[in-house]
Amino acid sequence: MSKKWRRYQFTQYQTTSRRLAERKVEKFQKNITKRGVVSETSTKKGKDYPVGPVLLGFFVFVVIGSSLFQIIRTAASGGFA
Repeated sequence: MSKKWRRYQFTQYQTTSRRLAERKVEKFQKNITKRGVVSETSTKKGKDYPVGPVLLGFFVFVVIGSSLFQIIRTAASGGFA
């Protein structure tokens, strides 16, 4: 390869990385100005539960029902399981 081609090849890689670095710096600078600012759309509004009322009721029924069943079983066996 000739020296001219090597120089062109080096310059091409150099400008690519410089362009990439400038893009990263610009993105970082935009992020700096937005730091600490939260948009209102990302905050939850209202009481939206992650679980539906039917599933919550079923869970409460199972937990309370199993504990009552265990208490009755323990009382019927004379206090020792």
